Amino acid sequence: MAALARTTISRATLGQALALGAAAAVFWWLARNTQTNLEQHGLSLGFGFLKQPANFEIGDTSGLPFSPDDSFARAILIGLANTARVSVIGWLLAIVIGFALGILRLSNNPAWRGIVRAGVELMRNTPLLLLLLLLAATLHAMPGPKNAFEPLPGVYLSDRGLVLPLFERPRLVGFNFVGGISLSPELAALVGGLVMHHAAQVSEIVRGAILGVSRGQVDAAFALGLSRGQALRFVILPQALRAMMPLLATMCVSLTKNSSLAIAIGFPDVVSILNTTANQTGHGIETMLIMIAVYLVLSLATASMINRYNARLLAMGG
Repeated sequence: MAALARTTISRATLGQALALGAAAAVFWWLARNTQTNLEQHGLSLGFGFLKQPANFEIGDTSGLPFSPDDSFARAILIGLANTARVSVIGWLLAIVIGFALGILRLSNNPAWRGIVRAGVELMRNTPLLLLLLLLAATLHAMPGPKNAFEPLPGVYLSDRGLVLPLFERPRLVGFNFVGGISLSPELAALVGGLVMHHAAQVSEIVRGAILGVSRGQVDAAFALGLSRGQALRFVILPQALRAMMPLLATMCVSLTKNSSLAIAIGFPDVVSILNTTANQTGHGIETMLIMIAVYLVLSLATASMINRYNARLLAMGG
């Protein structure tokens, strides 16, 4: 039996080695042919262009200094910062709003259930790109700052974008608002569209996880005299959270990748800046490789962070 097992393991190892060798040969052949074709057209591969001046402006730099004299590498870094900012804000808002919608979807009030269900189904079945284009067009069609729409005290919508109170209430000075935090029309449309689309998905994750909690656990909570809110907080949600975490991790990765649709509404995320870089330098293959590496690292980092939190929850018995 031992000899048979060793023979089986040896065959499996040999098969894996042959598969890896074949994959490496195909990759080398593709790379060699690509290099030859580029040389025939007077082009070459390399990342030296990253040190050259970008010679273009970036409208939104996440507060980081940038000028056209800075390098392409710094421009790509600004785009990466913009992508990270949109992703983190999107995760937080989508999870908070999605939790609220998921709980309201299970409310005893039929009106709330109906309204939330209609909204969730509308967002889930509307293509995200269409939603982004609609929001961007709506914000650009808003009146100027002097006639800005104020849906809530201190919140202003105009053709300059969205202004929110932060530490102080915004006020109109001259032709623009001063104070608070301002989001350009492109950034406000991108964050708004991503949050609306993914909050609808989170609400379904929350609803499914809550319904998955054993009916006996719920009945036991009520038998102990807990109110509906107390049962939800102390019994149902802690158990449902374990089922939600893997799906929430997938949602966060999906939101990060969907932020690349920013290029359609003119927000300078990492995809938009890499696309401009490729057009100006002619290094399309290198910029594509950078783009793939960026999203691979972002996705793996996001999944790893949430999986570690999930493992911690499981270890605590949460």
